[in-house]
Amino acid sequence: MADSLASYEGYCVKCKEKRNYEGEVRISESGRRMARGTCPVCGSTINRILGKA
Repeated sequence: MADSLASYEGYCVKCKEKRNYEGEVRISESGRRMARGTCPVCGSTINRILGKA
């Protein structure tokens, strides 16, 4: 289940900085909602756990 792309802010582990990125909302295996996208600078994957709203 994936929603449309939206803009999020998350922490890039490679760059060690917060970045704005385009991501889509997914449901993890444990049932949590998370926004998943790629870092615009280094290209690594960024995940951000979202609230229940």
